[in-house]
Amino acid sequence: MKKRLLAFLLAGLMIAALTGCGGDGTEQSGGEETKRAQANEIAVGIAQDLDDSLDHHKAVAAGTKEVMFNVFEGLMKPTSTGDLIPAVADHYTISEDKLTYTFTLRQGVKFHNGDAVTAEDVKYSIQRVAAPTEAGVVPVEALSIIEGIEIPDAETVVIKLTEPSNEFLSYMTVAIEPAGYTQQDTAPVGTGPFKFVSRTAQESIVLERFDEYWGTPAYLNRVTYKIIENAEGLLMGLQSGALDIVSHLSTTQVAQLGSEFHIEEGAMNLVQALYLNHAEKPFDDVRVRQALCYAIDRQEILDIAFDGYGSIINSSMYPAFGKYFVEEMNDYYTVDIAKAKALLADAGYPDGFSMTITVPSNYKPHIDTAEVIVEQLKDIDVTAEIKLVEWESWKADTYAGRKFQSTVVGFDASTMTARALLERWTSDYGKNMINYNDSAYDALFEQAQTCYDDAEQTEIYKEMQKNLTVNAANVYIQDLADLVAVRSNLEGLQFYPIYVLDLSAVRYAK
Repeated sequence: MKKRLLAFLLAGLMIAALTGCGGDGTEQSGGEETKRAQANEIAVGIAQDLDDSLDHHKAVAAGTKEVMFNVFEGLMKPTSTGDLIPAVADHYTISEDKLTYTFTLRQGVKFHNGDAVTAEDVKYSIQRVAAPTEAGVVPVEALSIIEGIEIPDAETVVIKLTEPSNEFLSYMTVAIEPAGYTQQDTAPVGTGPFKFVSRTAQESIVLERFDEYWGTPAYLNRVTYKIIENAEGLLMGLQSGALDIVSHLSTTQVAQLGSEFHIEEGAMNLVQALYLNHAEKPFDDVRVRQALCYAIDRQEILDIAFDGYGSIINSSMYPAFGKYFVEEMNDYYTVDIAKAKALLADAGYPDGFSMTITVPSNYKPHIDTAEVIVEQLKDIDVTAEIKLVEWESWKADTYAGRKFQSTVVGFDASTMTARALLERWTSDYGKNMINYNDSAYDALFEQAQTCYDDAEQTEIYKEMQKNLTVNAANVYIQDLADLVAVRSNLEGLQFYPIYVLDLSAVRYAK
């Protein structure tokens, strides 16, 4: 097995070397990067187009939220250290019974269209996602406990809950949008440090510094996101001078960059796994799923595909959520080929089976992971074939349509809560793409939502993670290391405990 994987790795490195040397991939573009520096602008390469709607209340894809984090803010916002601080709100108070939250709005906050933010805008924005009546708006289930919202004056918003919630403040990061504005889909308006300028589908999105931003203004004048749904294209964009920053690179890609870039290393804050569709045979059988868990060597995946970078996980939680992360679960499945084969035989597959792994073609880290998995599964006589699909196809057919056997991707948390990662796998949740259906898991989730002691609730969330692991809901692999190529004359990039790319602090070094 080790020899086969070594040969596989060497072949991959030879291909990478051939594609990364000479030719158009390293040809300089005539100083595009110099012109951008003189104009105090940057170009950022991203691997997927944004959602059809740029309205933050309708965003589904993690990549959309990653970009639009720079445009939108809520009453509260996260920091790079994982704290929650007031944003559109100046301060807040919580009643003794934890049923009433009173927010005093920050004075001088403006929308990008020049209008002042009012309490009416806040009420509209929160109600819009708490109880959607508009097509396309994604409901925030955690806000269904809102009983009512009152605005006693222009600077005060009072939110009353039907029951206490330890996580309510985390969901006050929901974007504040102007009430009555009807062009949010195509010309989004928020309160963040950058404002939307233009979008060309499948090509680019342009943001500019918002000079009337209430907080510390962005350093850059303009950011152009260039959409390149091809891993080699992103690398060539860096090498040619067309791009200044690209996130989520593989170690092979990083190795092909020269001294004109420095590499920032953080965590991607994703739960990467081989996600299994429980509505498709043979993955409706827990023994089959457990067999795959015993067959997959996660450390070997990290070593071969990522030069050892990344953090092993064994459930739907990543280490940045240290409060909830159950590190000892990482050792629940150790590589045991004999046990895996016995489980398959017991499930009626003594000679193994064939399966398809659907992978979005624009994410090389997921492709690299899938390629190692294919090799490892041969040891238990499982023949896996990788099916590369375009991102839009993955979203429509795999994610929304649930037409897949297995897929390698990563899921993020929209807020810094355990609920954001674990609610997805409750049986009746609309985003439960793997069709996980376990009554004990559902009961634990319901218990967590009615538990108002933070320590007790944390323990319940840990039990939910153990449930996913024991039942082999998926083959959990890692929280990917986030290797970000940054042109050498830029500084200030910060990593967050959620999947965002904050460009407000990025600047040219003096």
